Amino acid sequence: MIQAVPSRRHVIADDIRNQISTGRIKAGERLPSEAQLASHYTVSTPTLRNALAVLEAEGLVEKIHGKGNFVRHPLHRITYVGGGRTPETAANAALRVSVRVTKLRARGQLAALLRVSASSPLTEFLYLSHEGESPHSLARIYVPRDLAPADVPAESPWSAGVAARLAQLRPPLAEIRERVRARLPTPEEAVTLRISSTLAVLAITRVAADTAGRVVEAALLVLPGDRADAVFTTHHRTEERGTEG
Repeated sequence: MIQAVPSRRHVIADDIRNQISTGRIKAGERLPSEAQLASHYTVSTPTLRNALAVLEAEGLVEKIHGKGNFVRHPLHRITYVGGGRTPETAANAALRVSVRVTKLRARGQLAALLRVSASSPLTEFLYLSHEGESPHSLARIYVPRDLAPADVPAESPWSAGVAARLAQLRPPLAEIRERVRARLPTPEEAVTLRISSTLAVLAITRVAADTAGRVVEAALLVLPGDRADAVFTTHHRTEERGTEG
């Protein structure tokens, strides 16, 4: 039986991975330059970069433009709980969230999600969560302008801030519709989250409507696949039947 010979890039990735797992290269440490690594492993720069791409896809290494390749600190996992709740993590206190607010007009996908006419006034809340210096997740929340709070904190703990204010302003919800799919990140998402373009993300589209049928919120969430789980729980009501006498 002929056994496949591991490619050079996988041999290199295995060696660096082993150095990381044994602590010879520590979290947060900068790897030698790509030229130095290519020389050390006697390979071309493209082959070396392919090996690093394997480690990027596994979430072990991140490339910071202009600075080099670094060993990633282990990130806490995010658990997205169905039903419109805020994504949870094993250590909420370790996360901080920056918020950017933009006023815009509905068009294309947004008009369809919010069931409004083109050019209807909306407010976008762009959330970017960080754990230490590492970006953790990305979310865009859109609401009709009349339901947007007048002032929001530029930075807040993960479970506080804008989400709580939106909940106070909107009417009671009657329906939350969620679509979850795995896909590759867009170039902008890969740069913002500092992840490999080959690392799948969990893309969640959530639309919430009130008792009158009005869509009061549309959320587009992007959770990197190396740190995200989605959990949906369905409760079935068991009705007791009376016995006939």
